[in-house]
Amino acid sequence: MNSSTTHPSVPERPRLVVLRGADLPPGHERIDDHPGLGEVVYATADELPASLPGADVLLVWDLFTEALSDSWSKADSLKWVHAATTGVDNLMFPGLVESDVLVTNSRGVFDEHIAEYVLGLVISFAKDFHGTWDLQRERRWRHRETERVAGRRALVVGTGPIGRAIARKLTAMGMEVHGSGSHARDGDPDFGSVVESSLAERGTDGGRTLFGELTEADYVIVAAPLTESTRGLVDRTFLDLMKPTARLINIARGPIVVQSDLVVALDRGVIAGAALDVFEREPLKAINPLWGLPGSVVSPHMSGDVVGWREDLVELFLDNLARYLDGRGPRNAVDKSRGYVPG
Repeated sequence: MNSSTTHPSVPERPRLVVLRGADLPPGHERIDDHPGLGEVVYATADELPASLPGADVLLVWDLFTEALSDSWSKADSLKWVHAATTGVDNLMFPGLVESDVLVTNSRGVFDEHIAEYVLGLVISFAKDFHGTWDLQRERRWRHRETERVAGRRALVVGTGPIGRAIARKLTAMGMEVHGSGSHARDGDPDFGSVVESSLAERGTDGGRTLFGELTEADYVIVAAPLTESTRGLVDRTFLDLMKPTARLINIARGPIVVQSDLVVALDRGVIAGAALDVFEREPLKAINPLWGLPGSVVSPHMSGDVVGWREDLVELFLDNLARYLDGRGPRNAVDKSRGYVPG
């Protein structure tokens, strides 16, 4: 069973394991003292194999760990895994995907945060804030002209809640925004038209595809989940289709972009710039050329992390825990055959 959206049978006072990183969840006492739980165990990745036996629920607080995959043979009682992230690509290994274990994520926590971040990047590119800061450090007075934001065209690759929040922010700034998703459609409330995520010249129904949209977009924003169909999507072919004045923004997952192809595209001026918040391997090594390439903006996977974001993640987990204990349907049930929450 790959995509159930109902909770499995709930044991009396289930045992919870929290897969932690360096820090505990803020206000973790609310979890520790929850009247509906039995034992609560906090385990690092190294401690997980010894902690998993007998666990009914797992909260993955160590955001990008693959420790569960390595310890899966020890999960003899597990019924529900909740991820304190939106992306769950690190959990979509065969053992979990093919099991009856429910997976939920933290969809909804980061939508507006990331949309604001993307809006800031678009404005920063258009108004050349990077150039202004460089000149200020050099104490040089050099007048320039900048670009308008209104009237520019944006393509958002990924039409989930984060992509939709981005589209609404950019539309409010006067931009023309289109989307790219698994199914082409017109009349979308946030994107107007959504094209098929295919680099074919024409869609399966003869309609427009990503191929055509890339040739017209001034900004291409990657907001799709990392799945087998999106891994390596932004490659040399993709980048060559973009306008030489266009900018790429990736706030999704690093492996969606072929990093070596992007380095070449920036170095040769194939596109005008790229703002990257995620990378193939994190943290980005100091020797990586992306730090210093023309038009490159590097940030350390922080686009959704505003003050209070960890507390919001705990609140969402506690809400889903109450639903689990009451036998109600969960929020954010992941379709494991797709690797994301549908809808």
